[in-house]
Amino acid sequence: MSIIYLLIPIAIILAGIAIAAFFWSVNSGQFDDLDSPAHSILYEDDEELIPEDVRPEKRVKGPDTDTKHD
Repeated sequence: MSIIYLLIPIAIILAGIAIAAFFWSVNSGQFDDLDSPAHSILYEDDEELIPEDVRPEKRVKGPDTDTKHD
């Protein structure tokens, strides 16, 4: 029963820290733009990071057939 006298203040302190961290993140703008990070994975700006030997070949469509672009 004496452990409850230790656990209740620790729980209150941890809850207070969590609430303070939440309000700090809201006030500093952490939740302002939730859509851009989710869409940024779709951008193709990392082609220079792919090694040359595993890059997919780009094809240019010609009037009659598909040809490889060198």
